Amino acid sequence: MLNTYLFTSESVTEGHPDKVCDQISDAIVDNILAKDPGARVALESVVSRGLVLLTGEVTSNCQVDYPSLARKVVKEIGYTGKNGSGFDADTLEVLVHVNKQSADIAAAVDNALEIRHKVDHNSDSLDDTGAGDQGMMFGYACNETLEFMPMPIACANELARLLSNVRKEGKLPYLGPDGKTQVTVEYENRIPKRIYSIVISTQHDDCINGETDNAKIQEIIKNDLKEHVINQAFTSFTLKPDRLTQILINPAGRFVIGGPCGDSGLTGRKIIVDTYGGYARHGGGAYSGKDPTKVDRSASYAARYVAKNIVAAKLATHCEVQIAYAIGVARPIAINVTTFGTGVISETSIKELIEKTFDLRPKSIIQQFKLTQLPQINNGRFYQNLAAYGHFGRKDLNLPWENLDKVDTLNSHLGKLSKVK
Repeated sequence: MLNTYLFTSESVTEGHPDKVCDQISDAIVDNILAKDPGARVALESVVSRGLVLLTGEVTSNCQVDYPSLARKVVKEIGYTGKNGSGFDADTLEVLVHVNKQSADIAAAVDNALEIRHKVDHNSDSLDDTGAGDQGMMFGYACNETLEFMPMPIACANELARLLSNVRKEGKLPYLGPDGKTQVTVEYENRIPKRIYSIVISTQHDDCINGETDNAKIQEIIKNDLKEHVINQAFTSFTLKPDRLTQILINPAGRFVIGGPCGDSGLTGRKIIVDTYGGYARHGGGAYSGKDPTKVDRSASYAARYVAKNIVAAKLATHCEVQIAYAIGVARPIAINVTTFGTGVISETSIKELIEKTFDLRPKSIIQQFKLTQLPQINNGRFYQNLAAYGHFGRKDLNLPWENLDKVDTLNSHLGKLSKVK
């Protein structure tokens, strides 16, 4: 019997108020780590009409010009002149209230439980960095797209990215920085079958090509977005919109007031957009504004790396990995694997392969992915690029946790596991 259902994911452009905050916070992470790779950063941004508020904890000896960094990000996004009315990079107020990391937390991270209490005689230097907090992190991968991402979020992110690109490239200069996309996919027995619906809401000028009548303006926007965004977005996907696909563009009817003038924003409020579009579970911790000792960020990247290599090794077509940590403890306290009935071996056996193949201690993750060095390697800008359009499955970025360099090792360990059993 066919199990037919619909699944929906959304994305937002870089001008969405919450994404403005994520990018400001990560630009500050980039700036600090490029000068001081050992710094500790947990930086939150808040935006509203004419205002950016920066708060959190930063422990570093380097100097940071917070207002200039915030204004630079806002200007790059496009909130200047007419698009920045009420939230203009050159005139907005930037308030800074940043403290140092708690000494108690710093001590636990710098001197992990394994070293403090010698809980394992086999401890090595990778045990000396404890997790920056307790919590559970999830990683996910599936075979629905070439990037091993769920189809709905992959499509929604691509639409959002193109929506921003056509504005910045001047193809549709009347668009504003703020926008949202949404894609619903129809599935049969976990297999994507067709694009059921597409929703795009985009900020725009109140006069386009001399036209001021809103009904005619919306018609121009609909035609342009179908040609320059929707048709282009689906060229790399196996599914394309068809005549039955419902397409809604600016269903509210008008979207002139947008960005922080239309709604306040906050770092970490788009965690589902950042990950798998709701298709997989989420531990609840945001990524942006955090240095890599925060396992909310680093362990989530590692969990994606594990899940993606498992699917690429054809051990399952869908894989979700959960890793749990305790603050100040280097080694994960628990690992769980779920393959949703698609595994070619048991989930217990896959967990054994993970433990043999991957070192999931924070310091090991940081070193393998060069998480503290990437901003310096990339001329002071790495994490900011992740702060819009997703942290996973990015075709436009060379992300170390997207590498498939453990497939052969997994298969080698699988052979040994089979012989033992």
